[in-house]
Amino acid sequence: MAELLFYHLTESRLEEALPPLLEKSLGRGWRVVVQTGSDERRDALDQLLWTWRDDSFLPHGVESAEHANMQPVLLCNSHSNANNASVRFLVDGAEPPDLVSYDRAVFMFDGHDQEQLEAARGQWKQLKGAGHDLTYWQQTPDRRWERKA
Repeated sequence: MAELLFYHLTESRLEEALPPLLEKSLGRGWRVVVQTGSDERRDALDQLLWTWRDDSFLPHGVESAEHANMQPVLLCNSHSNANNASVRFLVDGAEPPDLVSYDRAVFMFDGHDQEQLEAARGQWKQLKGAGHDLTYWQQTPDRRWERKA
């Protein structure tokens, strides 16, 4: 059963918090898929990951591109797992696919967006009710992650 983590963004935006988590995942040898709530968000993250730091980029692709199956990080707006990822990030309240094939699923939501907060609460309730073990992480004022539940 997948390890399910909820990451509550309170001090930074997704564009600031996601790349370091993806980098950490790649450093552990994991393949990752990031599911967004829209094509526009997917495309914006695609651009961001090429330029998020001056001295490097995160190797990635989008689900519709050639060789999507070879990408260490795959961005999608569907339930696709073309790169056979073991970790799935869900952003913008994206509805998860069946998570049985993943080692870890990370739900990231913006604490300043009421719609995302409500979606995360609903997902938490649904997954908890289905018997999954969940952990809840919140950003501290210095933008570190602290386990709250």
